[in-house]
Amino acid sequence: MSTTADTHLKTLGYILWLFGFTGSHRFYYGRPVTGTIWFFTFGLFLVGWLIDLFLIPRMDREASLRYRSGPVNYSVAWILLTFLGFLGVHRMYMGKWISGVIYLLSFGLFGLGILYDFWTLNDQVTVVNGAKS
Repeated sequence: MSTTADTHLKTLGYILWLFGFTGSHRFYYGRPVTGTIWFFTFGLFLVGWLIDLFLIPRMDREASLRYRSGPVNYSVAWILLTFLGFLGVHRMYMGKWISGVIYLLSFGLFGLGILYDFWTLNDQVTVVNGAKS
């Protein structure tokens, strides 16, 4: 029996895999370098995207071991970033009100802040969960 909390939803991982040629599922599971490669190469020319269909269970297990569970839900934060990142809603959800308002007023710091958050959101949530534990 595993004592680690499941921080990421496998279902969401598979939903993001549908758009995996953009690297979204790799960003979700804390793999920003390969997520960026997938983004610029259309899922590693779709070959990597197809292989990832079988790698998602492993990426999900590794994310649960790597990241800390707590009051801020990773999946909710990722959904907010993906669909409302330019409004800073994901930052407000994590309790980062000042940067959330800055994102709101600057369209996610002109898009660059959103890119930064795609690279670092898992670590940001881990830090917030660690502070609130």
